[in-house]
Amino acid sequence: MKIAIHHRKGSFSDRWIAYCQENGIEYKLVNAYASDIIQQIEGCDAFMWHFHQGGYRDMQMAKALILSLEAKGVKCFPNSHTCWHFDNKVWEKYLLEAVGAPLVPSYVFYTEKDALEWAKKTTFPKVFKLKGGASAYNVMLARSRKEAEKLIRQSFGKGFLQYRWQNHLREQWRKYKEKKATLRELLRPFYYAVKRYPTVFSHYHQKEIGYAYFQDFIPNNDHDTRVVVIGCSRAMAERRYVRKGDFRASGSGHFEYGKVDNRVLDIAFKMAEKLQMQSVAFDFIMDNDKPLIVEISYGFGTHGISHSGGYWTPDLAWHEDKDLDFCGWMVEELIKE
Repeated sequence: MKIAIHHRKGSFSDRWIAYCQENGIEYKLVNAYASDIIQQIEGCDAFMWHFHQGGYRDMQMAKALILSLEAKGVKCFPNSHTCWHFDNKVWEKYLLEAVGAPLVPSYVFYTEKDALEWAKKTTFPKVFKLKGGASAYNVMLARSRKEAEKLIRQSFGKGFLQYRWQNHLREQWRKYKEKKATLRELLRPFYYAVKRYPTVFSHYHQKEIGYAYFQDFIPNNDHDTRVVVIGCSRAMAERRYVRKGDFRASGSGHFEYGKVDNRVLDIAFKMAEKLQMQSVAFDFIMDNDKPLIVEISYGFGTHGISHSGGYWTPDLAWHEDKDLDFCGWMVEELIKE
C-alpha cells in the first residue's frame, strides 16, 4: 500500500503524514498543481488531498483531478461522491433534496424575473447565500421584500465579489473585542480596501452572478449543531453558538460539547451512508423540535471538533477518546477501500 499525499501546512495532511509515519504506511509527497501530477502518482494505490475552498487553484482543478485519478483506478480522499458538491450550496440543495434529507426549505432562481416574482409571494425574513464561502461570510439576512429585491437585482446585475472588506472588518472587530484577533488583524481589512484586487482568491475567482439562492429563516436558534461523520462509522459533534446580535453560528468561535440530540446523530449517519461520503460535516438547526440540515461539507474546521472528547458509532453509543485522531481515521478508511 502506497499513498500519494499533497501536503498543505495546517491542513488534514499534517496528521495524514504523521499517521503514516507512526504506522509504517508507505507514502509519497506529490504536488497536485504540477502539470505531471498523473505521472507523479504512478505506482501509488491512493491519493489524498485536503483541498480548500479558499484556494483558487484548488477550486479550479481539484475535482477534475480526482475524477481523472478515479478513472485510472486510484482510490482518492476525498473521492468524487464526497467532494463534487463541495463549497457549492446550490449543488448541495439538489443533492439533499434528491435523497430526501431533512433540508431547510431552499430556493434557487436563474432569472431575475423568476426571483422577483417569488419575492412578491413569499414571507420574510429569508436567508440569502452565495454558493461558496466559509464562516458565514457570504450569508445575509433579507428581512423584507425590499431587501430581498435589492439582493436579487445585484445577483443579476453587477454580482457579488468573493471578498468584501467591509464584512471582513466587521468580523475582525468582533474578534478583536473578544480578544481573538490582534490589532494587526483588525487593521488588515483597511489594507485590502485600498488594493485593486484585495486577495489572490478574489482576483482569480469570477464574481458570483446569474443566480439567487435563499433559504427559510428558522427562528429561535441560538446555536447550530455540527456533526462530522468519517467513513460512515464514527461521528463527532459540537454546538456552535451564534454571534452576539446575529443569527449566524458558523465562524463564531463559540463551542460546546456533550449536548447532542440523538436524532441529529442518527440522521447524520444515515445520510452519510446514503450519500456514500467518506467525510462529511452536517450543520443542523431545529425548527421547533424538528432537526433540519442547513448545509454540508467534506472539509471542516478542526479547532473546535478536535476537542470533542470522543465519538459516536452508528448504534449511537458514545466512546470516550481524549486523543481522537479523525485524520488518522480518514487514512484507515481509505486503506479499507
